[in-house]
Amino acid sequence: MNTLLLDSDDVDKHAALSDVIDAVEQAFAAFERGDTQMPAKSYIDLPRYNGDFRSMPAYLDTGDWDAAGLKWVNVHPDNPADHDLPTVLGTMIYSDPETAFPLAIMDGTTLTMKRTGAAAAVATDYLAVEDASSLGIVGAGVQSYTQLRAISEVRPIEEVVVSDPDEDRVRRFVETFEDEFDVRGGSIAEAGHCDILSTVTPVEDPIVGLEDVGDDTHINAIGADAAGKHELSDDLLRAATIVIDDHEQCTHSGEINVPYGEGALTDDDIHAEIGEIVVGSKEGRTDGTGITVFDSTGLAIQDVAAAHVVYDRASDAGKGLSFDLVGAGEQ
Repeated sequence: MNTLLLDSDDVDKHAALSDVIDAVEQAFAAFERGDTQMPAKSYIDLPRYNGDFRSMPAYLDTGDWDAAGLKWVNVHPDNPADHDLPTVLGTMIYSDPETAFPLAIMDGTTLTMKRTGAAAAVATDYLAVEDASSLGIVGAGVQSYTQLRAISEVRPIEEVVVSDPDEDRVRRFVETFEDEFDVRGGSIAEAGHCDILSTVTPVEDPIVGLEDVGDDTHINAIGADAAGKHELSDDLLRAATIVIDDHEQCTHSGEINVPYGEGALTDDDIHAEIGEIVVGSKEGRTDGTGITVFDSTGLAIQDVAAAHVVYDRASDAGKGLSFDLVGAGEQ
């Protein structure tokens, strides 16, 4: 038995978004049922290098399949300028739960982008208006591309408005999608008045206010992934139906972390975890719901679910580099 080595191109090719969305939805349901193990993310702080390591292990059992893995990821802000490397470098180890054999080692950076887009798509499917056809995006970085690709899997997106102070980023985004969508740059308010809005920025001072969104806009708040980050104003959050991915992570480092820590939001303001909606114990959008917000911090079970898809598709296609990692040889 050999281990598959899958680079970023392999992950990109075999992480079919429709399949990843389905797997992530199953992972949310398993989490709600208690059929997962997901220890808290652990950190190794490296002030000497202005960076850190983070480990994210998980196991899940959907009833149809089970899977286990570990994502080892970092944040080193000086990498691009000092070493010509990305700020974030992720590696995923995907293992057989029965034997612990390392089935695959794969690029975790592309995997993270795919599963983050998939989580937004799952939330959008349950929380956006049924006939949503317009998508606004605030922030034109790498995640914006996956947001559009994933959300267009669950809603017939026709119009796209992207807002970013970097005009070159906006131009590149528009040029990428202009043959597929009616896509243009615009203000935050123009993006926010679309049926669906995804915010993918690292800001700590809110940039999207209540006046910037429509009466029934669904918002995927993606950017906040650390304490102090905060994209949406407190007034907007208080007016919205809030759905989170995990209470501990969201109150510590998600979109709601700042107002929750200050007491401006409480547990009474949180409608549900997304898993509760997936399994049907809490309602998603109903008539008169109004503005909805999905606070997405990213869970290790999402990475394992996405890795499950990538490994199955790549191994079925005979792709990736097969090698004898543990000395087991071909058996």
